[in-house]
Amino acid sequence: MPSDRPEPRGKIVTLTCFVDADHARDQLTRKSVTGIIILVNNTPISWTSKWQKMVDSSTYGSELVASRIAVEMLIALRYQLTMLGCKVEDTSLMVGDNMAVILNTTVPSSSIKKKHQSCNYHKVRESIAAKFVKFQHIKSENNMADLLTKPLPRAIFDKLTAQYLFRRPKTVTGLISDEGQTEQT
Repeated sequence: MPSDRPEPRGKIVTLTCFVDADHARDQLTRKSVTGIIILVNNTPISWTSKWQKMVDSSTYGSELVASRIAVEMLIALRYQLTMLGCKVEDTSLMVGDNMAVILNTTVPSSSIKKKHQSCNYHKVRESIAAKFVKFQHIKSENNMADLLTKPLPRAIFDKLTAQYLFRRPKTVTGLISDEGQTEQT
C-alpha cells in the first residue's frame, strides 16, 4: 500500500466472495464458465460471469482458474476501498464448492503436480498464506456464484437470491401505524 494513502475512517468493511466454475459448459468448444460474486457488508457490488480462455481437462482445473480470478478481483477491490479511506477487514472470506481446490490451496504441505495449473495454484496459495484471503467450503446448493455459471430451476434461483438480492424495503403503507401516524425509522 502506498504510504500516502488516506487515513481509514468509518466502520470496518467486510468482503465476501462466492466463486464457482461450470466445467466444459459450452457444448461446442468445451470451455468452462467462471462465476464470481463479491459482497461488501453482505451487499453484492461486483460480479462476473465469463467463459474461461482455455479449455481445461478437469473440474479441478477450471475451479482453480476461477479461484485465481476471484483472488485477483478481491485484491483489486481491497486496494480500491483502502485508497478511498475505508477500513477493510484484514481477511476477506472466499467460499467455493470444490473441496479439492480448497484443501490444496489452504493446506501448506500440499503441492501441485501439473505445471499448467501451478500459476493459478500459487496465486491463490500466496493470498491465503498472506492471510488476506480465507478460503472455505460451502455446499453447492448455497453457493450464490451458481447463479452466474449455470441455468437454475426457479426454486433454487429464488432461494439463492432471497438473502442478498431483491430486498423489499418497507412500503409507504408499511410505515404508517394503525392510528394513521408515521412511524419513526
